[in-house]
Amino acid sequence: MLILIAGPYRSGTNDRADLIEKNVRFMNEVALEVYNSGNLPVLGEWFALPLIATAGSKLLGDEVFNRIFHPVAIQLIDFCDAVLRVGGESKGADEMVQVGMKKGKAIFYNLRDIPKIKNSKI
Repeated sequence: MLILIAGPYRSGTNDRADLIEKNVRFMNEVALEVYNSGNLPVLGEWFALPLIATAGSKLLGDEVFNRIFHPVAIQLIDFCDAVLRVGGESKGADEMVQVGMKKGKAIFYNLRDIPKIKNSKI
């Protein structure tokens, strides 16, 4: 399964770069566990952040950032089989879950609930 990892990015950070980095590192660690289960993880940040930088965003939450950040993740859900909600409070991550539900995707709240792929070469 292709699984979108949905967790806090800016939430609870007061836009401090070190705390945002900690949030991303956590989601990347979860993604590695999903990968090790034989599934394929993806974060919206992996797509959105390079696009945001290339489009010329100057500040978190500026017009360029807002035009790309969540819309990329929402579009990405179309290609995913599931959404895994991780971490603490996050309106954006909760939105990804709601969009996933509306699009008929499986929603997981715990790594243990994700089926392991037995024939994986991992």
